[in-house]
Amino acid sequence: MTPFWIALQFLTVLPIELKTIPTAQQNGRAILFYPLVGLIIGGILFIVACLFAKLPVILLATIIITLWIWLTGGLHLDGLADTADAWVGGFGDKLRTLQIMKDPSCGPIGVLSLVIICLLKFVLIYVLIEQHQTLFLVFVPVFGRIVPSILFLTTPYVREKGLGRSLSDDLPKTASWIIAGLVLILALYWEWQGLIAIISFLISLVYLRHLFIKRIGGITGDNVGAAIELSETVLLFAFIVSYFYLV
Repeated sequence: MTPFWIALQFLTVLPIELKTIPTAQQNGRAILFYPLVGLIIGGILFIVACLFAKLPVILLATIIITLWIWLTGGLHLDGLADTADAWVGGFGDKLRTLQIMKDPSCGPIGVLSLVIICLLKFVLIYVLIEQHQTLFLVFVPVFGRIVPSILFLTTPYVREKGLGRSLSDDLPKTASWIIAGLVLILALYWEWQGLIAIISFLISLVYLRHLFIKRIGGITGDNVGAAIELSETVLLFAFIVSYFYLV
């Protein structure tokens, strides 16, 4: 169960203490448990939404988005900000783009990307609750947590060192594809609405992968975090838009 605890410690702020330093193989296998961690995050969000269902929707949506960010420690938002800064400040140059992503400071474009994505997610959560579609909230973090395995399975990791290199090299490929496939099938519970949402999710992921390869020849950990945030937002957006057109 060590890979599961590694995943839970890495992806959340829950107080998990590992007794030993994880091996590269254990870090790689931890990705298999990312969707389960996503289910835990989504489950917590759903339970809170149910417990405070009598509150005004705008207040409940604020609580949910705040809790979501807190539970993940803003990990993927940090990757989004770094990626946004690098893509604008890198001026199309690979080395400059990689250097900017290493810079811990956040520039104006990074801040703007955070404001936009958090605002979008807040509004989407608001509509999701308002239209009594809150159950979907459970699965959004689950879908988001198959993004790392898909990217690591299909895209070169460009840095020679770091956690991302370990994850890329030691990821169990067959098991990862099976888990990703099973997670994607979950969307069919919502029939056409879920199908449209998951197709949009995959298209956005393919497009982001194309951009990463075009600019730097692969991915970094920051790019993976950015892809999680953006694909989750696209998933929510497509689900809600299709709800109004199909129902």
